[in-house]
Amino acid sequence: MNLIIRPSRDEDVAALHGFYTASVETETASWEYDPPDLAEFTRRRADILAKGYPYLTAELDGRIVGYSYASAFRARIGYRFVVEDSIYVDPAMKGRGIGKKLLMALIDECTRLGYRQMVAVIGDSANAGSIKLHAACGFEHAALFKGIGYKFGRWLDSVQMQRVLGEGSSTLPETTK
Repeated sequence: MNLIIRPSRDEDVAALHGFYTASVETETASWEYDPPDLAEFTRRRADILAKGYPYLTAELDGRIVGYSYASAFRARIGYRFVVEDSIYVDPAMKGRGIGKKLLMALIDECTRLGYRQMVAVIGDSANAGSIKLHAACGFEHAALFKGIGYKFGRWLDSVQMQRVLGEGSSTLPETTK
C-alpha cells in the first residue's frame, strides 16, 4: 500500500466533495441533512485554507481516498490556539488505517503551526469507529452532550474528545496568532 498524505490541491475537490456527500447522505458524522453542492464545498475549503489551516489529502496508488482538515474550534480570539479536526475517508476504503494516518498527519501539522489543543466533535455517540480512531491517536473524552442533534429520525448525542498538541497549556504560546 503506497499511501501518501499531502496538502490538498484544487484538483482534489471533486473527489473530496464525493466523500463528504456520501457521509452526509448516509452517516451522522455531519448533521447537515443535504450535502452542499460542489461550488459551496469548494468555497468552504477555500475559506479554511485562506485562514491558514491545514487541509490534507490521502492518495493511495494515485487514487484519492480521503481527506482531513483543521478549522477553528470557536470563533472568539481566546480559542485561537485550539483547532477542531475533520476526517472523511472513501467509504470503500474504511478500515484500512487511512483515517489514522490522516489524523496523525493533521496533528503533526497543527502542532508545527503552534496550535496547543485539538478537539474532535463526534456527531453520534454510536460512532464507535471515530471514537476508537481518536482514542488511538491520543484523544481523551472531554464531554458528552445527550440528545443534542436530530438526524435520520432519531436524537443524537455529540461526543467531544480533546488532545494536547505540543506543550499544550503547560507553557505560554511563543506567538500571539
